[in-house]
Amino acid sequence: MHAKKTNLAMNNLSPIGIFDSGVGGLSVVNNIVNLLPFENLVYVADSKYAPYGSRSKEEIFDRSCVIINYLIQSYNIKAIVVACNTATAACINELRELFLIPIIGMEPAIKPANRLSKNKRIGILATSGTLKSSKFIALLSHYEGNSEFFAQPCHGLVEEIEKGLIDTSKTRAIINKNLSALKRKKIDVIILGCTHFVFIRHLIKEFFNEDIPIIDTGLAVAKRLLSQLEENNLLTNRSLRGKLIICTNDDSKQPQQTLKTLVPDLKYKLVTFN
Repeated sequence: MHAKKTNLAMNNLSPIGIFDSGVGGLSVVNNIVNLLPFENLVYVADSKYAPYGSRSKEEIFDRSCVIINYLIQSYNIKAIVVACNTATAACINELRELFLIPIIGMEPAIKPANRLSKNKRIGILATSGTLKSSKFIALLSHYEGNSEFFAQPCHGLVEEIEKGLIDTSKTRAIINKNLSALKRKKIDVIILGCTHFVFIRHLIKEFFNEDIPIIDTGLAVAKRLLSQLEENNLLTNRSLRGKLIICTNDDSKQPQQTLKTLVPDLKYKLVTFN
């Protein structure tokens, strides 16, 4: 049994902690930076353990606890964003029970996709870990009377994005294989159920060669974070300019190369952690 933990030292000036199995959650960071430019952010890329989609629920919970404890102890964070669909589906309820600070998670955009779809045939791109989770299955079952959902786990795609390999023949082959399967199902809306996949949105549009809605929840998560900070009186001074620290446990040169490819406009300080 875990004892409940809170961060008694946190205050309005404390940063917001954000984490993912790797760099995918930086797509969420982009939205948070745009909506809350005055907040300090600390992002953890758990790259040594990426992707989470192939790991057990217990492993994902353990890694999430390690990261949140690190963020509390090292950066005195005031809130957490679990910028990972797989981790959210695996253990967000357990994390909220354990850590008594605001915790915001990801949720595939089933409701807006259902509203946008004309023929009620919706494609979902996600990791196998997300698709197999009880939380995700329950969410789908709530809407299945209205729409048909066709899920593609896209094996190997997260690994290529982690390396910053976006416009390569291998990445395109993975995308084309999975999107071809969805196209045969005559889907008319696509849900990005993995934060990594936001970085290949342009390739999805290119494949369909039409104006098909492609939905992710990065902005919705940023808005939810804002409301949680307001409710808990944790917003910082809006006249300040926030800073971003990116932490990685990959001590090779790969993170720098990947970040230059995926988030060339973000200003950040890169540090390593164990």
